[in-house]
Amino acid sequence: MAIRYGVNPAAHAIAAALLVTGAAQAQQDYPAKPIRIVVPSSPGGGTDILARQIAQKLTERWGQQVIVDNRPGAGQMIGIELVAKAAPDG
Repeated sequence: MAIRYGVNPAAHAIAAALLVTGAAQAQQDYPAKPIRIVVPSSPGGGTDILARQIAQKLTERWGQQVIVDNRPGAGQMIGIELVAKAAPDG
């Protein structure tokens, strides 16, 4: 059995969220509602802890609530599918 090494999909999602913060600063009324970070792994893991730290800093910076939503299961496909089907609202 070969061992696969790669980057966790949740790490990609967090990196993408951080990349859009620069563009979001140009819009004065953003964010107008609470923001949800979907973590496709169980609460208490490394990805969850990192996401909660990022959410806390974003809440302080934006003055808007940032929620960490854990959706573990099915090899992370439940969380990934939730994000893929989410409304494109920002």
